[in-house]
Amino acid sequence: MNTKTTRQQALQRWADQQPGFQCPSLTMIFGDASFRRYFRFAQSGRTVIAVDAPPEHENSQQFIAVAEAYRQNGVPVPEVLACDLAQGFYLLEDFGDCQFAHQLNEDSADSLYRRALDCLPAIQQVRSAGGQPLPAFDDALLDNEFYLFTHWLLQVHLGLTLTPQQQAVIDDTFVVLRDAFKAQPQVGVHRDYHSRNLMIRDDGSLGIIDFQDAVLGPVCYDAVSLLRDCYQVWPAAQVDAWIQALHQRQHSDIPFEQYRLWFDMTGMQRHVKASGIFARLCHRDGKEGYLLDVPRTLDYLITVGQRWPQTQAFASLVAEVVKPAVLAVAEQSTAVATS
Repeated sequence: MNTKTTRQQALQRWADQQPGFQCPSLTMIFGDASFRRYFRFAQSGRTVIAVDAPPEHENSQQFIAVAEAYRQNGVPVPEVLACDLAQGFYLLEDFGDCQFAHQLNEDSADSLYRRALDCLPAIQQVRSAGGQPLPAFDDALLDNEFYLFTHWLLQVHLGLTLTPQQQAVIDDTFVVLRDAFKAQPQVGVHRDYHSRNLMIRDDGSLGIIDFQDAVLGPVCYDAVSLLRDCYQVWPAAQVDAWIQALHQRQHSDIPFEQYRLWFDMTGMQRHVKASGIFARLCHRDGKEGYLLDVPRTLDYLITVGQRWPQTQAFASLVAEVVKPAVLAVAEQSTAVATS
């Protein structure tokens, strides 16, 4: 029997056995970029989310701990209604289906982004969960994320053989990005704070999901995740205005040019990581659709990298070597699929 079907049946039986709940059936909502899958069922005039998080792949204990820490600090995340850590099952308050991304347009963007950015101070104050400090966004984690780019995108997806000069450009740039991470104030970081992980609830309030990878990291991280979203692109002048407004509201104690440098370097690191993750999702997990997001992340690396002398060589490498290779692979795949 299919493992997914078996786990779904086990999840349904478990949910039905929880005190105060009746779950005759589950309707799958979606699976995300992780191994988690989400289902919905009706319960006493409301709906509940049932989550399948296989324990060999997902840390449900950390999810529960961060959810509780966030809720205690006023961060609007779903209430955990029941959980079974051994099986990797839990029930969550349902925030509905309306993603922040679905409501974004030229008229709504200013208001929505301000509301989302105004949630960041509460997130940044959460530095521990379950009685333990949040993991640090340290050198080991940075190395893992740089590896995503060099291994999964450059080697596995593109099959590139870099010259010593090209490798030196990448290595030097990673040092620059690492230094920018370490120089910033270290705060609580959601780590995936973007338009697909923010929900507009039925009452119009904002809800935040997918927070289980929270860490202690750079003060700019969540803001750049939102404003330079891998799935949304806004005119540079508009993003610049949001950055300036955010700086004035929350970080005016930091000189703006310094803040802007940190913001840009943090964004470049995130897009280095994201482009590698999208390649891994394709080649390791069979989720080919994420390859469509790779050119957008590379465009960020090019446009932002060109602004700063210390990253211009990397921006040129991405523009002249990496992105053309990505487009060539995509064109070849399309040709094979249609032949």
